[in-house]
Amino acid sequence: MCQPSVRGVTGGQVPLRERHGGLAPPGPALCPPAGRAAPAAAGLLPAAPAGRTRRLYRARGGGALLLSALLLDGRRNRQLPAYWKMSAVGVVSSRSCLRPSVWLLKPGIQKASSFGLHMAARCAAKDYYEVLVLGGGAGGITMSARMKRKVGAENVAVVEPSKTHYYQPLWTLVGGGAKQLATSARPTGSVMPAGVEWIKSRVTALDPDKNCVYVENGSKISYKYLIIALGISLHYEKIKGLPEGFHHPKIGSNYSAHTVEKTWKAVQDFKEGNAIFTFPNTPVKCAGAPQKIMYLSEAYWRKTGKRSKANIMFNTSLGVIFGVKKYADALLEIIKERDIAVNYKRNLIEVRADKQEAVFENLDKPGVTEVHQYEMLHVTPPMGPPDVLINSCVSDEIGWVDVDKETLQHKKYPNVFGIGDCTNLPTSKTAAAVAAQSGVLDRTISLVMKNQLPTKKYDGYTSCPIVTGYNKVILAEFDYNAQPLETFPLDQSKERVTMYHMKADMMPFLYWNALLKGYWGGPAPVRKLMHLGLK
Repeated sequence: MCQPSVRGVTGGQVPLRERHGGLAPPGPALCPPAGRAAPAAAGLLPAAPAGRTRRLYRARGGGALLLSALLLDGRRNRQLPAYWKMSAVGVVSSRSCLRPSVWLLKPGIQKASSFGLHMAARCAAKDYYEVLVLGGGAGGITMSARMKRKVGAENVAVVEPSKTHYYQPLWTLVGGGAKQLATSARPTGSVMPAGVEWIKSRVTALDPDKNCVYVENGSKISYKYLIIALGISLHYEKIKGLPEGFHHPKIGSNYSAHTVEKTWKAVQDFKEGNAIFTFPNTPVKCAGAPQKIMYLSEAYWRKTGKRSKANIMFNTSLGVIFGVKKYADALLEIIKERDIAVNYKRNLIEVRADKQEAVFENLDKPGVTEVHQYEMLHVTPPMGPPDVLINSCVSDEIGWVDVDKETLQHKKYPNVFGIGDCTNLPTSKTAAAVAAQSGVLDRTISLVMKNQLPTKKYDGYTSCPIVTGYNKVILAEFDYNAQPLETFPLDQSKERVTMYHMKADMMPFLYWNALLKGYWGGPAPVRKLMHLGLK
């Protein structure tokens, strides 16, 4: 039997207020009075109030627009029972036909109704869910939205401790000064599907043999189906001298919200000398990002007249510039044109920020190191699976969630699934990969719920829009076999302005408005249309 990998963890349900980190409002609960079921829960609506509200109720379809009536009464300072408000909001959350009436309300009222939905979810906090999602990143949010439509919001919960959700692919442009960090961030509550329970805690152990997990306050949460979407962990501390070295100037990293703005500062403050960009000796998310910021920096220094004073170096632990030959050839041409030095098999092991020195190990000659002085240093940190997955029953020997590469179903536990960076899928870890995986996983879970074998197969699709300038992008798209799997009927290895705008403007819109809402499963349908069904 697989036992939890932490000590002192106990089961049992905890009080609602403690479970939500003390965020539940003080005073009386928002649930109906004891012994009295909320009208929505009983399948009934309360009688229409008198006056203007009664007229709205009758003229606009009875219970369907009760929410509008109640909120209008609220604006006129009428006091209504809390559970009436909850039941009205529950009607909206469960009936899509009501949405047209909601958007007509003023913004302030819409905000109030959204708050009500989350409060309704808090009312129903429990220790068992039909679908439990671990992680509130791209994979976790999109799958919780999809599962909500499948089993109902009240049967889905997401365990996620972070208060802020970031669209991380935008950080390349933030580090290059083309976007602001604030545009990549939204409150986690605003992207959480309405009605889905948000458990604001961190998972500390998984026990798939007993269909349960434990969170950091000691609570035990059971499930029927588990989706693991815990992402990937950054390990700056594995480089000697970091993360404390970020307190010094001339150094930054686009992989953290705490350090990405330091990158832009270092680019702007560059005067003369070595500009070094690194790639670690571990799997990373968005493997193109370490060189994207290099091309943006080079373009900025060329524009500001500093290029001739910059010796740009790309020190990578890999033996190639990119894993797909078609795009690697194109990038090598750009590197040659822009006079950039590439040093393969070089792994950053130490940063002496006070001396502006970076120490690299030569992976072809173990134990042999090189020390480089820098005027600007961009660090891509070592990465790995989250600690909770290391030595877990659901993980492989390294710590990645062990799933079937075609169905995303766990190889041992049929009611456990994985998506995104935390899995051992042999493809690049990107948001584009998550989008493609979400559509496959949705279908996989649907069939498993019906006791049928999964049939839809994930082909390893992933995408990396390689930013090569402030208005240029090479759109790399490929599959498990490192073969191009391009959406558009043109040569995507060429730098294009249109692809830059897709990266900078269209993809963020798709992320916030389609992927996180569970409506975007990757560009496969577009690809089929563009290639007239031949690809």
